[in-house]
Amino acid sequence: MKSKKVKKRIRYDRVLLFIIIVIIIIVLSTFLLNLKITNIIIKNNNYLKDQEIIELAGISDYPSSLANSNQKIKQRLLTNIFIKNVKVSKKHLTKVYIEVEENRPLFYYNNSNKTVLLDGTSVDLKCTVPTVLNYITDTYYEEFINEMGKLDSSILNKISEIKFDPNEVDDNRFLLTMSDGNYVYININTFYKLNKYITIKQNLPDKNGILYLDYGNNFEIIE
Repeated sequence: MKSKKVKKRIRYDRVLLFIIIVIIIIVLSTFLLNLKITNIIIKNNNYLKDQEIIELAGISDYPSSLANSNQKIKQRLLTNIFIKNVKVSKKHLTKVYIEVEENRPLFYYNNSNKTVLLDGTSVDLKCTVPTVLNYITDTYYEEFINEMGKLDSSILNKISEIKFDPNEVDDNRFLLTMSDGNYVYININTFYKLNKYITIKQNLPDKNGILYLDYGNNFEIIE
């Protein structure tokens, strides 16, 4: 006795559902790929300009957001020596937020004819930063960089020249020439006082002089 062949019925409803799902995926993928960056917000940059960062990030022409992931943008930015770290995030896929931690220039070192950055790296550039006139001993060089890195940009901009000027009492004393015509003595342990320079100056006579921040805050008027 021959067995009857059972015909399989095509479930057109399932086929239709599958086709609809495929179409939705294609349309959605196309939409996302064509979704472009519309806004770029940059924070915490002082040395690098907004446009420089946008160009470094590779998004100056506001390209596809999906094709430029947060990680890709971050990797591009970290290739620049003046960027120490960066956080990239997006809102609604089209708004890009870039928070920069700059590896900013701290001083120009006459001893090497190079500019020293926040992480201690030296570059063959002369930036608008204080000039260190002479050699700083290895004992205090790294500490000096560390303390310079803690200074507010507004204070750093007020320093013209720095001289390593130890004496018999203090082997890590520095003499700073300020852009306002004053001189300041400081050492590694009292470097933090420089961030209060503007406040301290408000209580000083309206004459140029020498401010001793290495011990106390005495001020000697230059006659």
